[in-house]
Amino acid sequence: MSRYDQAKEAFAAYGVDAEAALRELREIPVSVHCWQGDDVVGFDGAASLEGGIQTTGNYPGRARTPEELMADLKLAFSLMTGKKRLNLHASYAILGGDKGKVDRDAYTPAHFAPWVRFAKEIGLEGIDFNPTFFSHPMVKNGMTLSSPDEKVRKFWVRHGQACLKIAEYFAEETGSHCLVNIWVPDGLKDVPADRLTPRLRLKQSLDEILSVPYDKSKVRVAVESKVFGIGVESYTVGSNEFYQNYAATRGICCLLDNGHYHPLEYVSDKIPSLLAFYDTVALHVTRGVRWDSDHVVLLEDELKEICKEIVRNGATQKVMIALDYFDASINRISAWVVGERNVQKALLFALLQPHAKLRAMQEEGNFTEQMMLQEEMKTLPYGDVWEEYLARNGFAGSDWFEKVRTYEAKILKERR
Repeated sequence: MSRYDQAKEAFAAYGVDAEAALRELREIPVSVHCWQGDDVVGFDGAASLEGGIQTTGNYPGRARTPEELMADLKLAFSLMTGKKRLNLHASYAILGGDKGKVDRDAYTPAHFAPWVRFAKEIGLEGIDFNPTFFSHPMVKNGMTLSSPDEKVRKFWVRHGQACLKIAEYFAEETGSHCLVNIWVPDGLKDVPADRLTPRLRLKQSLDEILSVPYDKSKVRVAVESKVFGIGVESYTVGSNEFYQNYAATRGICCLLDNGHYHPLEYVSDKIPSLLAFYDTVALHVTRGVRWDSDHVVLLEDELKEICKEIVRNGATQKVMIALDYFDASINRISAWVVGERNVQKALLFALLQPHAKLRAMQEEGNFTEQMMLQEEMKTLPYGDVWEEYLARNGFAGSDWFEKVRTYEAKILKERR
C-alpha cells in the first residue's frame, strides 16, 4: 500500500474524502502578481517605487524588460500547481513607440495586448488588473484621487476609467472575468487637520470612475483599504471603514489584504463577515512582519485559517484569491513559487478537514470533542496527500528548485 493510500484511509476514518479534496484543489484559481519579478518598478518610466510602499534587497536578476519578466513568469508558472491567473498593474503597460507620449490617463487595451498573448500562450485562466496610483509625478503631496488639486484628481479619475476599459478587454480576450482592484496611497505623514474632506473627494472620484459604462458581468471592481504606509503613518484616506461602506453602497467588492490591518486583526475572521453580505470577496494573500511589509507567504496558522474559512463556507469560487508580496532579497522566481505553493498547501489542509462534523459539534455545544478533533486533525499525513497532488500534476516534491537554480546560473546572473 502506498503512502497516499495509507493517508487516504487515515482521513477516511474521520469522514474526509481525500480524492474529492484533490479534485477540488485543482479547480481553485490563484492570481499571481507580476510585480514580484521586477520589484514593482514597471515599464512606464517610474524611476523609483513611491507611495507608501517599499521594496528592500538587491538580489541579482531583477527583470528589466517585458521580455525578461514574461520569461521569468513563464518559468514560475510552470512550477506552480492548480489553476492560475495573472495579476497586472497598469504600470506594466508595454508602450513601445508611445513611451513618453502617452500617460496613464490615456492607456488603451493595445498597450496590454502582449500580456494577453502571453496569458493565452501559457494557458492562464484569466488576467486581473490594478490601476497604478503610485510612483508617478502626478502624486502630489501624497494624494491622488483625494487631492485638493482638481487637475491631479481628474488625472487619476481618467486613469481609473481607462483601466476599466482595459479590464473589459482582458475579460473578453480570456473568456474569464477581470478583477479590477483600486488601492490608492493617499494619506498624511503627521496628524491631519481635516480627515473628512479628503474622504469626500475620494468618494466623488470613485463615483466618477464607476460612472463609465462597463460590463459588470465581465469586470469586477474592488476597493482595498490600508492602515498606514511609509510616509503616510498618521492618516490613510482609504480606511477600512470608508471602503466597507463605499463597497456596500455601490454594489462592488471589498478586497481584504492580510497585511493591511492591525497585527491582532485577522482576515480569517473578516472573510465570513463579508460573505454574510457579499456574493464575492477579493483577497490579497501576503505576510506582514510587524507592518505591511509584504514578505513571501509561508505556511503559517493564519494562512491556514484563511483557507479554512474559504473552504468551510463553500466559497472557493466566491473568494478571489491573489498573491501580493515583493521581496528583492531572495531569488524572485523562488519567491513566487514558494508563496503560491503555500497557498495551495493551506487550501489542501482546509479541504481535508471534517467541516460538517466540526460544525455540528459547535451547534450542539460539544466544545470538548470539537477541540479534541481539531487537534487530532493537525497530525494526520497531509504531506502524503500533497505529494500525491504534485505527482498527479507532473511535479516531484522540491525538485522544482533545481530548475530555478539552473535558470539563475544561466539567465539571471547575466542581468546587471
